[in-house]
This record gives sequence, C-alpha cells and structure tokens, in this order.
Amino acid sequence: MTTTKIYNHGVAWEEAFGVTQGYSVNGTIYISGQFSHDMEGTFVGEGDFEAQARQTLENLDRVLAGFGVTRSNIAEMEIFLTNPQQHFEPAVVLFKEYVGDHRPAGTLIGVSGLAFPHQLIEIRAVAHTN
Repeated sequence: MTTTKIYNHGVAWEEAFGVTQGYSVNGTIYISGQFSHDMEGTFVGEGDFEAQARQTLENLDRVLAGFGVTRSNIAEMEIFLTNPQQHFEPAVVLFKEYVGDHRPAGTLIGVSGLAFPHQLIEIRAVAHTN
C-alpha cells in the first residue's frame, strides 16, 4: 500500500503555481526548491546573500517539521546559486553550520537565474521519515 502526505507553507502562490512544498511517498520526502520568503509569501533579503540563505534554510526546516523530521533526516541537498563565484564559500559555511555532524549528499549548481530576479539561492532536498 502506498502512503502519501503533502506539506505546504500556506502562502497564496502555492495554489497559483500548482506546487506542494513537500511530498512524501512511502517514507521518502521530496522537498521543492525553497527560497527566501516569509510565511506571508513576501521575499526576504533582497541583495543580501546570507539573509536569503538563512531564510531559505529556515523554510526548509519548516517543511521537514511538517513531516515530523529534522535536518538529520536529509539524504540529499541541491543548492542553486546565481553567483557561484561570489557565494560558493559563504554557501559552504552555511551548509556545514546547518547540517552539523550530519553528512547528506550534496550538489552545488551555478545557474544564470532563478524564479525571481533578486533571488540569489534556492535549495531543494530529499529526506526520509525513518
């Protein structure tokens, strides 16, 4: 029997874009790309990489909590940066701070742009419930 569950932040654009923030099937949680917004859907930290990264990770934590798990349940993270030359080292520092002693698989990808012109980072992940 297949067991599924979803999680959403409750912001208006989730329904408009037809996405869910997290989708769990049989204990594997697929987490949509998280970015820097508050729970009203307002973008946070324009022009400030660290502020955007921290808000993005906070939103990732919120999705994990929605499934009753923590950072230690992350199996894989993909980090997308619009300016990898400038933000690679700060991203690595924040990633290591975020995961602590846990060592999930990770990929860092430089991209020419993300969904919003002022967006500097997006993070998607795969986690598990057991």
